[in-house]
Amino acid sequence: MNSIVWPEKYTPGTTDNFVSNEVIGKGLTAAEVWTYLNDTSYWKSYYKNVSKIGFDGGAGPTLSPNLDFRFTTFVFPVLAHGSEYVPPTPRQPGNRVRVLTQESQIGQPGKEMAVAKPNPMLNAHQDWLDGLVRTAREKRNSK
Repeated sequence: MNSIVWPEKYTPGTTDNFVSNEVIGKGLTAAEVWTYLNDTSYWKSYYKNVSKIGFDGGAGPTLSPNLDFRFTTFVFPVLAHGSEYVPPTPRQPGNRVRVLTQESQIGQPGKEMAVAKPNPMLNAHQDWLDGLVRTAREKRNSK
């Protein structure tokens, strides 16, 4: 498993909010899941809290190394930069894929979410992962 290379100021445990979610997709490959993660034109079909996905200079809808893009989740505009971009490798033991997402936040919205019960960021990430794996499975079964 590769580890996330966090910018120092976002190191988990030092920020105002941090969540980690995962899902195991039995019978799926990393490549199958990657298709629906990497191509942002699919995002709205499996995650209801994303909108206004945009790219500058003719880029997108697929992600790529060092790409700047933006989207809105809930009411928060997000400016994103793909500092790490590692497509899946063919080697995948066990007839399953593990999908992990982690987010670290600094600021008042993060502070508020960290103490909210249930934590909206934790639940939203799980909805996103569940939708991603469900979409990959449905697309696989429809072929």
